[in-house]
Amino acid sequence: MEATKLLKNDHDEVRAMFKEYEKTGDRALAKKARLFEQIRDALTAHAKVEEEVFYPAVKAARSEEAKDDVREATEEHKIVKTLLAELDRMKPSDEQYDAKMKVLIESVEHHAEEEEREMFKQARKHLSKERLESLGEEMEIRKGALVEV
Repeated sequence: MEATKLLKNDHDEVRAMFKEYEKTGDRALAKKARLFEQIRDALTAHAKVEEEVFYPAVKAARSEEAKDDVREATEEHKIVKTLLAELDRMKPSDEQYDAKMKVLIESVEHHAEEEEREMFKQARKHLSKERLESLGEEMEIRKGALVEV
């Protein structure tokens, strides 16, 4: 599968988990904990694949705009990782848990939208269809290895 399509599918899967979390009632603490674990695992694997495979390929393009997109996305990943680590140390019953989840959701949605609108456009402009296909294959293999662990 082409790299940008693979990443878009990941984004859509996480968006679906976010919607499910947002529909979860205040008392459904076990469900919130389970959903957070799924979200955390999906985002962690996704970010690793992007940072190890996709971002370096986009950054290698001879485009300052593409390089800027990668630098910004990398910083956004740091924010998401910080929020995930903080949530990981909390319980769904903690007073700030839902507020922190809301910030996580907003951060990831902003990042995904920007990536799809800007970085994917740069990738398609500067990388051949064959290169995007081979990146997609490499990313699928890497993601499979991460999910197995």
